Amino acid sequence: MAKTVNQRGRILVLLDILRHLSDEEHPLSVPALLNELERRGVQMERKSVYTALATLQEQGYDVELRRGRGYYLGEREFQLPELKLLVDAVQASKFITVQKSRQLIEKLTRQASDYQASSLQRQVYVAGKARSVNERVYYTIDSIYEAIAQDRQLSFRYFDYNLQREKVYRRDGSAYVVSPFALIRSDDNYYLVAFDEVRAGLRHYRVDKMESLEVLELPRNGHSVFAAQDPGSYVDRRFGMFQGEEEEVVLRCKNELLRVILDRFGDEASLVPDREGSFRARVKVVVSPQFFGWLFGLEGGVEVLEPEFVRYRLKLAVEQMLLTCQAPAKYEPLQPSGGENDAL
Repeated sequence: MAKTVNQRGRILVLLDILRHLSDEEHPLSVPALLNELERRGVQMERKSVYTALATLQEQGYDVELRRGRGYYLGEREFQLPELKLLVDAVQASKFITVQKSRQLIEKLTRQASDYQASSLQRQVYVAGKARSVNERVYYTIDSIYEAIAQDRQLSFRYFDYNLQREKVYRRDGSAYVVSPFALIRSDDNYYLVAFDEVRAGLRHYRVDKMESLEVLELPRNGHSVFAAQDPGSYVDRRFGMFQGEEEEVVLRCKNELLRVILDRFGDEASLVPDREGSFRARVKVVVSPQFFGWLFGLEGGVEVLEPEFVRYRLKLAVEQMLLTCQAPAKYEPLQPSGGENDAL
């Protein structure tokens, strides 16, 4: 039996039909619209359908007519390529749990027609990315944004893991109290950039290592310190987001590494030609073992020219690596076993 629905309600039902059951490749004729309305228990006259379609167009909905075939909802809040991009980003984010990822993707698919939704059930594989099992991170991020918007300080406990994968709290479990200013995503992890009044400077903290987070009533400190920073450059100068002293260094780089330097340091890198086949780059970096590891990965393509103490620290790092790589006195190379797994 047909439902008694007012005019506004009938228009909303019609809009839902167009949103889910139509697209450019699947227009719906007026008889098809009437059948679907009836299936949903809504009675409308043919003339009323035309009037409702015109009303939707007047209200800004992109209801298109493909002559000879029918009507469909064209322009949507998200176009299909945009939805695919968002779905890929959700799938590839290791900080989102599998369950939360599915929930988000399901919500995104509702923005497309039922026909398009099947193409959004995509699986993006990211090598070496273990998915989070902690849904708390999702809500921690939301609380941090809330604190920033309200100009409030945050309190939280910060931890690492031991070999037994048990939490080991820093500061003996005492709470950190900081003024949050930005969330930065680096190496597929979220980091909070905050002003630490005790250390009188900016620090960053991995969000998935924070718990017992609380938005305090205290106003934030350190506005001028953060204002002097460019958040993007803050990331570029850090390797693996490790803390350390920031220094201006001069690098001699092979010309074929120009793209590598620009990708890493962007417009902040000052570049000048050097001897044949190379150039010099003056950049700001946080000197850390991760910075040296980045240099090692370029296989001699980059040389540190100055300052001298950074060259010295790099030399010590190389010597330490050589010590750890020394072979035993009776070292015998491994011989192929001839088994099926040689390629592994």
